[in-house]
Amino acid sequence: MQITNLSQLDFSKTYSYADYFSWKFKERVELFKGKIMAMLPFPGTTHQRVSAKISYSLFEDLQQSSSKVYFAPFGVRLERTQDDKLVQNVVQPDICVVCDVSKLDDRGCCGAPDLIVEILSEGNSNKEMKYKFELYEAAGVLEYWIVNPFEKAVLQYHLINNQYINYKPLTEDDVLHSSVLKGFSLQLADVFVDD
Repeated sequence: MQITNLSQLDFSKTYSYADYFSWKFKERVELFKGKIMAMLPFPGTTHQRVSAKISYSLFEDLQQSSSKVYFAPFGVRLERTQDDKLVQNVVQPDICVVCDVSKLDDRGCCGAPDLIVEILSEGNSNKEMKYKFELYEAAGVLEYWIVNPFEKAVLQYHLINNQYINYKPLTEDDVLHSSVLKGFSLQLADVFVDD
């Protein structure tokens, strides 16, 4: 049976990327350990403004690099395997940077990106703060930023010995320095300024 509507799916079941890739509905979903997680239909203007500023800064910085920056909607299969039936973690990060371009294919990224940025919106903070944190840590994402545009703050996590370490929250007065992208820095005042 072809799945053309999200309501046809059983949310208590476990699915794989093979299932995910076959679905033909418009709603955006992610898979966390095979479980369906619905995404917000459209991010708000604050989310989009902050996303654009961070994406642009990363894009500009990586112009002379082989690393690539992508923004949602962009599919990331966290398991690095070509067997779609073995992939149970499929996410669409707000922004990701992939330094190992062998992970890229026509469907997105196959394996953990080096850097992921998630921007909080009204109603999605639990997903980013708990579920995605655990997924990204287990998958080996080297650096993870959780951006809170309402508090004008960033939690920056570095993967050290397979665990995320956070030193202190960064606020709009701080400069964010990436540990993965050598030489990259981001003036957070520029990110959070209201245009």
